[in-house]
Amino acid sequence: MTITSDASSTIPNGPYFLSSIGALYQPYRLYTDFAGAFTQPLIPGSDGSYAALPAAIPGIESPTIGVPSRLYYTRTISKPLAGVRLGVKDIYDIAGVKTSNGNRAVYGFYPPGTKNSVPVQRLIDAGAIIVGKMKTSQFANGELATADWVDYHSPFNPRGDGYQDPSSSSSGPGAGAATYPWLDLTLGSDTGGSIRGPSQVQGLFGNRPSHGLVELTGVMPLAPELDTAGFLCRDPTIWKAAGIALYANLPFHNQYPQKIQTLNFPTTATDEASSLILSFLFHLQSFLNATKTTALNLTTSWTASKPASAPASLFSLLNITYPILISKEQTRLVRDPFFAAYAAVHDGRKPFVDPAPLVRWGFGDSYPDSALQEAQNNKTVFMDWFNSNILPNNSQTCSESLLLYSAGLGVQYRNKYNPPPTVPFGFSTGRISVFSEVPDVVVPIRQASYQSNITQHMELLPVTVDLLAAKGCDGM
Repeated sequence: MTITSDASSTIPNGPYFLSSIGALYQPYRLYTDFAGAFTQPLIPGSDGSYAALPAAIPGIESPTIGVPSRLYYTRTISKPLAGVRLGVKDIYDIAGVKTSNGNRAVYGFYPPGTKNSVPVQRLIDAGAIIVGKMKTSQFANGELATADWVDYHSPFNPRGDGYQDPSSSSSGPGAGAATYPWLDLTLGSDTGGSIRGPSQVQGLFGNRPSHGLVELTGVMPLAPELDTAGFLCRDPTIWKAAGIALYANLPFHNQYPQKIQTLNFPTTATDEASSLILSFLFHLQSFLNATKTTALNLTTSWTASKPASAPASLFSLLNITYPILISKEQTRLVRDPFFAAYAAVHDGRKPFVDPAPLVRWGFGDSYPDSALQEAQNNKTVFMDWFNSNILPNNSQTCSESLLLYSAGLGVQYRNKYNPPPTVPFGFSTGRISVFSEVPDVVVPIRQASYQSNITQHMELLPVTVDLLAAKGCDGM
């Protein structure tokens, strides 16, 4: 990048190259993306748009990522992310750059974006430095490594034996944040667990925010009723600063709830992971001066206090709610316009799509359009009940209590031959925040060992705990 100045201007700190004619150039340090986390390395242009980095260093099927020195930037109140190196999931529009949505045909068909998506622009305004776009499972649908990923190869999870599934759909942001010390922050999305899953299996701070905290104009939708923008990060200080920048006018609270609820938590330390989880709970109780810790049973609570007209079980209410919402909405908003435009210029042909999105879209096609409204109603029934009875707001502490759960020690080998992808039926702990619109944050606590069938040694995987609070209490 060329630096222009006159006698009255101040040149920022940092290394420079000086040409024979006196021009200053900012050098970029180049790294190889050996984890396969990125789709495109980027550099900023003088007009506010971005372009592909025109440089490469040795690496097998690895893009070269360039990063500027952090010495050029000073963080201020108006630029809290100055110099923070940011990777962006490839469903967010960036000016001058094509968006793939994890699909080769989409990348080849549509022109580069003309403006930044709202979340990306807010982070740029706060000083973040975009270094590249990062891999997503196709159309942000859940996919398992390796067989489900056809158009692009799934990124590598650096934890454990190095051959664990990175989870999805924010697979690139998760793998990149976990692998590269030169990458400070990644922007992902979470509809049904797409930030939380990669954060859990790779030991990162990650958040699904309260729904609706930031406008998603310029972001590929899966289901607008469920879609959220959030981060994957190693440093909680950067994580907090990024949240303040992205979620404008987020209120912060200096008093904390003294009530804790746990869901499917271990009661005794039967193994290394459960011992770590219980230790975290003990220290959280001490920090909060918790007066009450309750093991929540959602089934019992629903039976005791559900709306009179609601089904007897949460399973009956929500079993097909999630797959109907994502399939009906994405076929309407993404698939149908893409297929029609593609066919119009390719003699009626259809583009290739990975198996997982096709299975989900086909499921939605088998239901009448009225099923979408029913699914939306069912989501609202659960949200209203949960936010009134389980995690209500509090005028002093924002949230009446905190709800904790853990994904446990997830061992999922990427070299395993899995059955074909299926429709994501059911209701699970991870879907609570999806339907209730409350914040759900992943906190890495420590590591626990497991016997790897790859290395034939004991290896370490992250142990994390998720914390839920009342809607709008992201700033606790």
